[in-house]
Amino acid sequence: MAPVTFPHLLLILCAAIGIIVILTAKYRIHAVFALFIACFVVGIGVGMPFEQTLTAIKDGFGHVMKSLAFIIIMGTVLGLMLERTGCTRVMASFILRKTGESRAPLAMSITGFIAGLPIFCDSGYIVLSGLVKSLSARTAIPVATLAVSLATGLYSVHCLIPPHPGMSAAAINMEVEFGRLILIGILVAAPASLAGYLWARYAGRGMEPVTEKADGPSGAGGSTPSVFSSFLPLVVPIVLIGLKPFVVTEAGTGSWGIQALSILGEPVIALFAGVLLAALNIRSDYAAAIAGVLGEGAEKAGGILVIIGAGGAFGGVLAATDPAGHFEGLAATESMGILLPFLITFALKTAQGSSTVAIITASTLVFPLLPVLGMDSENGRLLAVLAMGAGSMMISHANDAYFWVISNFSGLGMSAMLKVHTVASILMGLTTLAMVYLLSVTGLP
Repeated sequence: MAPVTFPHLLLILCAAIGIIVILTAKYRIHAVFALFIACFVVGIGVGMPFEQTLTAIKDGFGHVMKSLAFIIIMGTVLGLMLERTGCTRVMASFILRKTGESRAPLAMSITGFIAGLPIFCDSGYIVLSGLVKSLSARTAIPVATLAVSLATGLYSVHCLIPPHPGMSAAAINMEVEFGRLILIGILVAAPASLAGYLWARYAGRGMEPVTEKADGPSGAGGSTPSVFSSFLPLVVPIVLIGLKPFVVTEAGTGSWGIQALSILGEPVIALFAGVLLAALNIRSDYAAAIAGVLGEGAEKAGGILVIIGAGGAFGGVLAATDPAGHFEGLAATESMGILLPFLITFALKTAQGSSTVAIITASTLVFPLLPVLGMDSENGRLLAVLAMGAGSMMISHANDAYFWVISNFSGLGMSAMLKVHTVASILMGLTTLAMVYLLSVTGLP
């Protein structure tokens, strides 16, 4: 493949995204086929051989399936189980009693922020997504507002705070102390989450809420489950996944309790534990309903997986164009302070879709440039990592697996996702950059 200039790559990326939007929003073509076509638009546009393009498509698709397939299957089943047993209705009623209907989006944002501290944003959204439609039905607040409030709360901490893999790897690559990064990261992530929530409230106005539907079989005698038994299938997976980073050991080492927690903390196993706990809310004479929900969940997850996998394939083709290589010559001659780490990560995220990959790649590029940027100090390195976290938030669009997780688990179409979620990701990144700049001027605590 002949070398491609950076402006040429950006032009091809914009053309591919435009094709996805037009095909899905205007012509109502299924996202899988729109993404598949976009993959070849990128491959042909940059002069990539057909075989290499096809290999990148398969590798990108396979990587997402390896990472998310069973998580999404278990999460889908858990969501259906909570809905059919009436748990989501109980949880929604409890939240509304505590916050009031007008504050339901803020409650979802805070819930996402807290739940996102220990777990990945996609896993957290899958676990908590059942609350979105239930709250929308109870409050008549648009699904888009509630869904993006939850999603941005999760996203803010995913991009800025260890133990999430991107920031963890960047902290190691940039020689930044974990504890300080976590504390300052929370301080920076809070305004980013608030920006996402405020945009969700504004942009979601006028969109449709969910119409209330009757739940399926519930607890004994047709009664709804208790608040405790309703929240338990959500809380247990979050706690197990959150504990895993603190108990992870080499295979066969550690006490049996530590090894058990390490196994239970795997997202797939933790979500399966949630499924089992949710199933306890189904009456014994409705036991046959469990088999039905399991089958329906597996079928529904299949439709979600092919879209997310196609998004991964699109990201795989973009990654094969080596967007990181376009910055090596540029970065060595520029002195831009925190702006350069931000711009590099922003471009990588927009081009290949993964916040984690963008942060890790950017950290390897930026670290040798710290003396040139005047940031070769403890505080400078910390600010550079936070600036990369800001860049990794934007832009979340069709090549981001999280984009499709939100879309499919909330039922939002391409137009709504671009208007609410994608713009929210841009505002979050810019807000975080402003916070990092403020810290660089006033001094880190």
